Amino acid sequence: MSFIEEVKKRAKKEIKTIVLPEAEDIRILEATQQVLKEKYANIVLVGNQEKIEEKAKENNIDIKGAKIVDPETSENYEGYVNLLYELRKHKGMTQEKARELVKDPVYYGMLMVKDDKTGADGLVSGAIHSTSDTLRPALQILKTAEGTKLVSAFFVMVVPDCEYGEEGTFIFADSGLNENPDAESLSEIAISSAESFKQLVEKDPRVAMLSYSTYGSAKSELTQKVIDATNLVKKKNNKLLVDGELQLDAAIVPEVAELKAPNSPLKGMANVLIFPNLDTGNIGYKLVQRLAKAEAYGPLCQGIAKPVNDLSRGCSSKDVAGVIAITAVQAQKIK
Repeated sequence: MSFIEEVKKRAKKEIKTIVLPEAEDIRILEATQQVLKEKYANIVLVGNQEKIEEKAKENNIDIKGAKIVDPETSENYEGYVNLLYELRKHKGMTQEKARELVKDPVYYGMLMVKDDKTGADGLVSGAIHSTSDTLRPALQILKTAEGTKLVSAFFVMVVPDCEYGEEGTFIFADSGLNENPDAESLSEIAISSAESFKQLVEKDPRVAMLSYSTYGSAKSELTQKVIDATNLVKKKNNKLLVDGELQLDAAIVPEVAELKAPNSPLKGMANVLIFPNLDTGNIGYKLVQRLAKAEAYGPLCQGIAKPVNDLSRGCSSKDVAGVIAITAVQAQKIK
């Protein structure tokens, strides 16, 4: 069974409700149809009901079974205006500004997830919104998870016919949010990503801290940052299997690891790849996605109080359906 089919199977064990605030996009509607057909999540579409239903009808998409909520006509509108105002008044939020923001489907969707009475468990956005437009309201409304020092983003990469990683499955991080993390931030990204791998893939994480250098083959501020981050990870979690700094081939190819890093505890079998900055992480996932025809699920977020996941604006409806399944499984962990 493939990674995403296994995730869907797990999602069906405890059905969660996922909010989709980009409901007029055809990919979102197609994904809604797929999710409802396979019955692994409940769906709430946020937006103008008439436009959503018209778009679905025009494209012969069956969204029967999805709940549609229009922020402007919702009975919760006034309550959410007051909720947003109270949450953000210390940051200069006014009632007038809150009235405008609550009409925005992303903000309204986040408020639904915040409001325990709605039964909304998580949110997926990003097909037409930038990462910042998705994560800004998430951090303003939902805040960070308890004990979290840093919110970061990762991709689950599933590479077909691949002998590396966890039978071709990897986590790439941070590939969507933190531009140039320092050693402390990089260590937090590594620890969070290992936890996400364990939760989603249900296998033990083997974490590689990536660089253009392996074990001092080059020396610079860039390589030292990765060395320092690796040491911090080991100090914070001495049970986690982690190594660095490592070049990519020494991290995932056993034969290369034997030559370049014979004493590495990873032995060239890493399944969680931590990139030194957003440039490398973002370029890396897109290369693997396009050249290796890998499935790329994300950017998935870690460190927010409730599950919120971003989408690449180049996503397909299949990608959206997969991220909904992942979000549902993440929501099962929230008590």
